[in-house]
Amino acid sequence: MSLIEELPKIVKEGKAEVKKILERIEANNALKLQTNEFVLPSKDISGLFQGKVPKVDENSWKNKLIYGDNLLIMQGLLAGSSEFESLRGKIDLIYIDPPFDSKADYRTKIKLPHVDINQKPTTIEQFAYSDTWRDGTVSYLKMIYPRLVLMREFLSEKGSIYVHIDWHVGHYVKILLDEIFGKENFVNEIVWHYKDPSGTVKDRYKRKHDVIFFYSKQKNQHLFNIDAVRTEYSEGTKKQANSGAISFGRITKINELGKIREDVWSIPIINSMAKERVGYSTQKPQALLEIILKASSNEDSIVADFFGGSGTTAVVAEKLGRRWISTDIGKPSIMIQRKRLIDNEVKPFLYQSVGDYQKEAFESSKLFKTIGDLSQVVISLFVDDKGRGALSFGNEQPKNLGYIKETKTLLFVDSPNKLTGKKTLQKAIELRDNFLGGWEKVVVLGWNFTYDISEAINDVADKNLEVLVIPPDLLDKLKTKSTYKKLVESGKIRFSSLQYLSIKPIVKKEIDKDQEELTITLDNYILLSPDNIPLDEKDKAKLQTIIQDDPLSLIEYWSIDGDYDGVTFRSVWQDYRENTANDNDPLHVIYEAKLKVIKKDKRVVCIKAVDVFGFESIVKVEV
Repeated sequence: MSLIEELPKIVKEGKAEVKKILERIEANNALKLQTNEFVLPSKDISGLFQGKVPKVDENSWKNKLIYGDNLLIMQGLLAGSSEFESLRGKIDLIYIDPPFDSKADYRTKIKLPHVDINQKPTTIEQFAYSDTWRDGTVSYLKMIYPRLVLMREFLSEKGSIYVHIDWHVGHYVKILLDEIFGKENFVNEIVWHYKDPSGTVKDRYKRKHDVIFFYSKQKNQHLFNIDAVRTEYSEGTKKQANSGAISFGRITKINELGKIREDVWSIPIINSMAKERVGYSTQKPQALLEIILKASSNEDSIVADFFGGSGTTAVVAEKLGRRWISTDIGKPSIMIQRKRLIDNEVKPFLYQSVGDYQKEAFESSKLFKTIGDLSQVVISLFVDDKGRGALSFGNEQPKNLGYIKETKTLLFVDSPNKLTGKKTLQKAIELRDNFLGGWEKVVVLGWNFTYDISEAINDVADKNLEVLVIPPDLLDKLKTKSTYKKLVESGKIRFSSLQYLSIKPIVKKEIDKDQEELTITLDNYILLSPDNIPLDEKDKAKLQTIIQDDPLSLIEYWSIDGDYDGVTFRSVWQDYRENTANDNDPLHVIYEAKLKVIKKDKRVVCIKAVDVFGFESIVKVEV
């Protein structure tokens, strides 16, 4: 069947999916957003924090950096919560730059002392990318259609959307945009022409442009600041104006306002030495986004980018005084954006993620039907530290439960499409105590974990609960029956414990009657086995050396909340790799920080570290 014949089916399925999502929102059953961190962008300069924590109106708007699948994030933003109202009809401008090349390399290059390694996508990212490209362009259009429909829900009556795309899928996306936004609301096809000296071709013309489709929510009602994006007239035209060769009515516009911008923009791609470059493969120039934001939003407008990438939209929005939301499903993207935003000294912002990840999202997915079977495979591959294997209970019982042979130990396998967190641990403990008469111990096997999983383990404080990590590259090894058979025969699958951070005892020193100084020093970082990081074998060997010789070099950034309230982590101090303002070492964070704080009889100091792979660890200390 041709793509044209597939389009009606894509639209029908997309509408049905959106209908379910909107019904879920109306029934107050949408996925919620959880706040991982309230980022107060004060990067370390000298190892000493003396600044005052900025006062923030708890009820005021807060810009948002959100990790997760944008389909689920948009549900949360449309639904709203007790913390923020629904954003339906509140956004003036959406710009998206979705992936549009099925052969793109989604690996991330990580530079460590003396070695470089390449990280493959996380498990959630793997599912997202495989879903996006499983059937080529057809599955891509199935992915993008419901997302575009939900984006329309966010736009204000004066709102507009810019969809950045190229020749791979652009023409088909244009048809979907006409269907969703209305052909009458198509405003411009913008051509971004860039000069790139690289590459040679023999059988075609060199490709030197992308296109950006610009649609309004309502015909002729969209916000458009035409004078804000005028371009300069040529020197020849200016000379003619000044010589009197051009009529007086046009001289003012030529000399002061400039020329109305046309729909072909010649803007260079970011060169390797550019100051704004952050090492993200699809990074777009700030100059490109500045035009779009100046034209189609005002100061204080909300601007959203649901494929945030390197964070250019958020950075430009901040620079131009706009409010912003930036989301991405990739952990590397989120880490780059967070660092970039701090470097650009933005206002405090929320770092959030989807709560019970994918709780209901896969009810209508073909993949969901295989989760139980996948759990059984995981159980069959499990071997404990004494060499004992595991068995399932059979079809009469939940497929994600098993037990270790010759023991009273229950196995609980979480879904690859969920973040394992405190609720999961509590459920596993309940099953241990009650399932089939009760068990002595429960082992939780998880694929992906909430940011505060180490804190959650400490909170439940149950010695008969163990949490282990399923190797994230296991799915790659389960592609065929033969590879699965080899895995069973080799018995080499390793389920490792979670990573964790340790610090030295916090030193408290009195400064005066009102202030004291806290000295916080990192001690060690224990990373889960290289076998459980999505790396090639040669990179696993390199990582093993780093783990043994220089474990703290694996920390991407660490931050401190000097007075943690137990609810929201506020990062009043932070240092990260590539911050050379304090030590001229781009490959290590500094290991000691001093905080001046107001005296208190008792406080909880919370330290958060995120490693180069995006794994998060938290340490809480009562001082």
